[in-house]
Amino acid sequence: MTEACRVLYPEIEPYDTGMLDVGEGHSLYWERVGTKGAKPAVFLHGGPGGGMSPDHRRQWDPELYDVLLFDQRGCGKSLPFAEIENNDTWRIVEDIERLREMCGHEKWQAFGGSWGSTLALAYAQKYPERVSELVLRGVFLARQRERSWLYGYGASEVMAEQWDEFIGLIPEEERGDLVRAYYRRLTSEDEATRLAAAREWSLWEGHVATLLPNPALLDSFGDPAKAVPFARICARFFLEDFFLDENQLLENVDKLAGIPGVIVQGRHDICTPPGAAWALKKAWPEADLWIVHDAGHSASEPGIVDGLVRATDRLAGKRS
Repeated sequence: MTEACRVLYPEIEPYDTGMLDVGEGHSLYWERVGTKGAKPAVFLHGGPGGGMSPDHRRQWDPELYDVLLFDQRGCGKSLPFAEIENNDTWRIVEDIERLREMCGHEKWQAFGGSWGSTLALAYAQKYPERVSELVLRGVFLARQRERSWLYGYGASEVMAEQWDEFIGLIPEEERGDLVRAYYRRLTSEDEATRLAAAREWSLWEGHVATLLPNPALLDSFGDPAKAVPFARICARFFLEDFFLDENQLLENVDKLAGIPGVIVQGRHDICTPPGAAWALKKAWPEADLWIVHDAGHSASEPGIVDGLVRATDRLAGKRS
């Protein structure tokens, strides 16, 4: 890409917000931004267990898009806070479909990064007729090799000092299954134990999220309001293999036939390395894969911002 680097659109406030009761004790906070009746899109945040931020609204031209953003089960302003019961991949897929019906859209653009890319692919494979395009960042296919890379051997060799901090909370005899050891602490009856585990889990994720250290991001992960749901829900999904069969998303990629896609992937992504994006591209050749050579994982990095905004502009028919 030789054009001037795209930046996020100016800050924008929602034109509508609300809560949607999806049953099983869960209610989802949602908001809509842009122009009502314009090109529909849905934003799927990362995690599992992350949430929305005001910058997430700014990845689309508000004159051309009508975007729904929501906090997934247990996340952000959704209720109950940090809930792991009745919270899994396929329930969230059905939540997305309920939100589409609520908005009255026939189909919409599914936009997701990291865990959001996993969710976007799962949704598109379950409801291909409801997806106009896919925009994916930092592809995560939830295969064993990707899970082991992040919480076993892989990222630990790149971020060695931070890995030692992460495993330092866990006694040596429990380190053979770090995710399970952390999950026990994240679901402990003792609040101090839960908070300490949530902080360390979230800081590890923060360290692997950016190409260069980002103190502001790490500070945000120290906030219990963000760290607790992120760590609890994320650990639960890892323990359950993200409620997906091994290679399920690749084996069902034929269901994406006819759906345009753009994949934006940082070359130096330590959290979700480029191998998954390349595997997806090979299985789904009609998608465009844009490798950003000076970026890691985070959606806030300049090259990633450029790719995502460029993608949404292009898919709306906006010329450079």
